[in-house]
Amino acid sequence: MSTVPAIALRGVVKAYGALRAVDGLDLDVPEGSCVGLLGPNGAGKSTTMKLLTAQAIADAGELRVLGFELPGESKQARAEMGVVPQLDNLDTTLSVRDNLRVFARLYRVPKAERDAAVTRALELATLTDRADARADELSGGMRRRLLIARALVHRPRLVLMDEPTVGLDPQVRQELWALIARLRSEGTSILMSTHYIDEAERLADSVTIMSHGKAVSVGAPGALIAEHAGREVLEVYGPPVRLAEVEAQARTAGHATRRTGTSVAIMKAEHVDGDYGEGHRRAANLEDVFVHLTGEEIA
Repeated sequence: MSTVPAIALRGVVKAYGALRAVDGLDLDVPEGSCVGLLGPNGAGKSTTMKLLTAQAIADAGELRVLGFELPGESKQARAEMGVVPQLDNLDTTLSVRDNLRVFARLYRVPKAERDAAVTRALELATLTDRADARADELSGGMRRRLLIARALVHRPRLVLMDEPTVGLDPQVRQELWALIARLRSEGTSILMSTHYIDEAERLADSVTIMSHGKAVSVGAPGALIAEHAGREVLEVYGPPVRLAEVEAQARTAGHATRRTGTSVAIMKAEHVDGDYGEGHRRAANLEDVFVHLTGEEIA
């Protein structure tokens, strides 16, 4: 395995007028790892993806992808990466197989190897039995699998996935999780932006949590949970006035909290003493960390 990181960003800035969509971002994706990019709407995730594919050009900072410097060597970098867009942009007039053939040719897979490349991509995405169906005849989950297969047809070293399971039902998400886990086990480098915190907690080796264009916390999911939320969270229920009292009581005692609809979650509950009223203890999770750090509800 190469020692060159799949992605290395240092101090990257991208502004649109007075708005800094990305503001001094540092981001690392080690070779062969899966990194989850988390953040509320407007945090800068999609802009970061555009910078990595040279659809947008940074105003400042350094960007290296697979050892290539962007934007000057963006063509070389793109040739060795696959991109799974958030929006479905399949050619619906073509069959599943022909969608893959087109991209195999665009990525300059040698002609003698294209059929094998397409067959492998179909197998990876479990679409072999639908290879001759038109793309517009596929279900939403199958279309998403085809987008992933298309990104993999040229055996990329790095795959960028922008909200890969957005809008899909839980069963289909589970299927795609299995596919992403397989890629990860095979050593493919993956950067995955997502709103689904459980997705990142399950699949990513590490996560970068973004807010207002900056990375506010970076680390393995388990390490971030231990650092910010501890082993347990105490959720206390009640009307808004009571919840405000609980928040004030917890913070006076030095405990971080997060509001969750009709409850207040008190972090690191294994260290909590005192009477906070009706509630229950549960295991802490990455969503607790996300909301605590960004101050945002999940979109």
